[in-house]
Amino acid sequence: MKIAELVSKLTVDAPPVRLTAYDGSSFGPIDAPITLELKSERGLRYVATAPGDLGLARAYVSGELDLHGAHPANPYEALRLLGDWRFRRPAPGEAAMFIKELGWRNLLPPEPPAQEALPRWRRTMEGLRHSRTRDAHAIGKHYDVSNAFYEMVLGPSMAYTCAVFPKPDASLEEAQEEKFDLVARKLGLAPGMRLLDIGCGWGGMVRHAAKHYGVTALGVTLSAEQAKWATAAIEREGLTGQAEVRHSDYRDAPGSGYDAISSIGLLEHVGVQNYPSYFGFIRDKLRDGGRLLNHCITRPDNTQSAVAGHFIDRYVFPDGELTGSGRIITEAQDAGLEVRHSENLREHYALTLKFWCENLERNWDACVAEVGEPIARVWGLYMAGSRLGFETNGIQLHQVLAVKPSATGDAAFPLRPTWLS
Repeated sequence: MKIAELVSKLTVDAPPVRLTAYDGSSFGPIDAPITLELKSERGLRYVATAPGDLGLARAYVSGELDLHGAHPANPYEALRLLGDWRFRRPAPGEAAMFIKELGWRNLLPPEPPAQEALPRWRRTMEGLRHSRTRDAHAIGKHYDVSNAFYEMVLGPSMAYTCAVFPKPDASLEEAQEEKFDLVARKLGLAPGMRLLDIGCGWGGMVRHAAKHYGVTALGVTLSAEQAKWATAAIEREGLTGQAEVRHSDYRDAPGSGYDAISSIGLLEHVGVQNYPSYFGFIRDKLRDGGRLLNHCITRPDNTQSAVAGHFIDRYVFPDGELTGSGRIITEAQDAGLEVRHSENLREHYALTLKFWCENLERNWDACVAEVGEPIARVWGLYMAGSRLGFETNGIQLHQVLAVKPSATGDAAFPLRPTWLS
């Protein structure tokens, strides 16, 4: 049996894309806007031995599966159509027949692409999940890819978190500037205050707060490459002595009595079971009346598993975990913080990802030269898929604002929000 015939037998209704295979078979509309080309037996073995997103990702990242009609930097339309392809489970007798037709050789998994992280159960050599050593390995895998690569994808802001678009036609740089400023306004930053930014990335929030609000800002990141780039940017912008970025685990951040703490894109890496210690750490670092702004990707409810899918876990964010905003708010409250405001910005993240994919496509040749085509394909697939997830409410982005009240309940908080004006 040809590959396309086998796929056709498991397809419900007409497929939204066309499939061609290395054995000469094809299936689906000739005029389909997207064609999947399965190029080799190795690609078939990837797909057959790891059903779901992992097998397809392995074949795609290794170049054994191509998406014609979509640029590898921005396969958004292809993923949108593929999401409409419906399959049925084979009956027991069919499954045995399909296995026979495929041949046992095609049920032997090939070695995964070199870009793939070990499965969770094998990462124990790096320590228990969310131990300091294992977290350092996970962060390094994602963020230490190449500063030059990130400059081409993220643009001048070097902000790798959801932007906030003040108007639909705002540029990415305008939106990233607005994001940092919104965080600063929510935190009520003012000259002379001390800000701690945990998981600070390339130092965007630290530099914005020091430059525009006159605060003394310290950022910490587990990525050595981020810290190196941020330190150079601080010096270049004349902020030495007022802003600083250290290569450090957030749990080792020095000092206490901070007026404000920002956490922009860190909580996804902390682990849900560590939320009590995370929020307890923040509480102990704040002065009475000090504020926290927590900005992170969330799930649309609090019932789903926090563990990331196979593709995200193996290729993008090893050990990453997501939960609903309700769980985040509960844990913050249970740690003694008073939650004053929550905002969902998921449409803004979809727009942010659209810009990043366009940047990757515009700079594709240079990005491939910098990190190799497999890594570039991973980022295109991950960003386009994430954009789709935010658009369809599969994932969300929440900013949660909290304050540490005094023993008498004084939160030093205005009667009405001041950051909206």
